[in-house]
Amino acid sequence: MARYTGPRAKVARRFSDPIFGPSKAVTKKAYPPGQHGRGRRRKQSEYAIQLMEKQKAKYTYGVLERQFANLFHKASRKGGITGTVLLQLLESRLDNAVFRLGIAPTRRAARQLVTHKHITVNGEVVNIPSFALRPGDKVGVREKSKSLEAVVDSLAGRAGKKFSWMEWNADSMEGTFINVPPREEIPENIQEQLIVELYSK
Repeated sequence: MARYTGPRAKVARRFSDPIFGPSKAVTKKAYPPGQHGRGRRRKQSEYAIQLMEKQKAKYTYGVLERQFANLFHKASRKGGITGTVLLQLLESRLDNAVFRLGIAPTRRAARQLVTHKHITVNGEVVNIPSFALRPGDKVGVREKSKSLEAVVDSLAGRAGKKFSWMEWNADSMEGTFINVPPREEIPENIQEQLIVELYSK
């Protein structure tokens, strides 16, 4: 399965946003990477700004170019505001739900749990990170995986991480995807309208 495996701190510094999770590199070096990172940068074109926003969304959700383009076209065919629908489709991915529920500390770790068959959807093992959840779907930890140290440690640190569109049952180690989230409740710092403008060219 193709995925980004390059340097994460450098990418986070490029966007000045800890998109892969808390990063000391972003807080200590609040300027872009490279030999010209500290210097004055020339004014970016409108296209460059739009492209950066798309790249930021791709890296944030761990989606590659073709997948992202397919999701955008799917969002554009649905009713509603295209940019909002795009983010909702990204939030409905199984790997993202595993991350939001606190079963994994990062989306990258969530994707690994899914591909290694530790996650179930409605009681059935699903190993496709891009699996699209529908309202009412139940996402849980496979019975024999409930004692995994990585899962236990992640859940222990999930206190306070609650999202209105998901419910978590600690006893059964299972969460419910209640509905697609409204845009105002998606915490990611993404200007989706810039992405729409980029694809509309």
